[in-house]
Amino acid sequence: TLSHVAFIEAVQDATNTFFSGEQIESPDIRVSHVIKGRIPEAIHKPANQLLESDKTIYYERCAFVIEVPTIYETVHGNRLTLTIGGVRAYNHTNLYSKKGAERFKVFIGFTCKVCTNLCVSTDGYLSCLEVTNTRDLYQAVLEMFHKYDAAKHIHLMQSLGNTSMTEHQFCQLLGRMRLYQSLPQGYQKDIPKMLLTDTQVNNVARAYINDENFGSLGNDLSMWKLYNLLTGANKSSYIDSFLDRAYNATELATGICSALHGDNKYQWFLS
Repeated sequence: TLSHVAFIEAVQDATNTFFSGEQIESPDIRVSHVIKGRIPEAIHKPANQLLESDKTIYYERCAFVIEVPTIYETVHGNRLTLTIGGVRAYNHTNLYSKKGAERFKVFIGFTCKVCTNLCVSTDGYLSCLEVTNTRDLYQAVLEMFHKYDAAKHIHLMQSLGNTSMTEHQFCQLLGRMRLYQSLPQGYQKDIPKMLLTDTQVNNVARAYINDENFGSLGNDLSMWKLYNLLTGANKSSYIDSFLDRAYNATELATGICSALHGDNKYQWFLS
């Protein structure tokens, strides 16, 4: 099984290779869920006979980000810094079976420095990267870097600031987002995905009123501000669902933006 450390080092090596000459920060790492285990040789030992050398400790979930502060852009007054990172959750891997492909999530995108909200786009996210060794992992990350269009991503975020919704439309959107969670699965299939939880939708509402950077109580709300309300609420997500919801926030904000211009795909959220 590839360790969390090997995962981080492979992505870090790919970052150093691709962005040679740029300032690259050390990884910022978060872990959760301590699991106490044992080495393979001690699997059949009774617990009361285990030696300290037989015991292991590992973390079920690990997330990290690597910032490249020399690559940045300003969008609607907010500084965005290029950020690379990944998530690994051992609960997606059978640690005691024969070795096979292991799952990783990796991304490249931008972090909004005023609030540390993470902005992830389609071509900068691999939601289910399956590899068996660090060499393949390194190559897959390099390939993702090559495919990622930073200029297109920045343009997308800049364009969000050109469209706004009224407070009434925002309240309608909040109500639909709350309703979405309770819809039967068959009904949900016909509507674009919305991954935020009820608690997170409530946090979006609170931030609309109280957030000093992106709140707009009593005024029209730009899609850029809506996007940051969504990504801000996502910060309460578990490590292993954080990236999927960050990507979904991008889809939702751009979809609502298109709906305001007459596109049908996300109209349900505004109707």
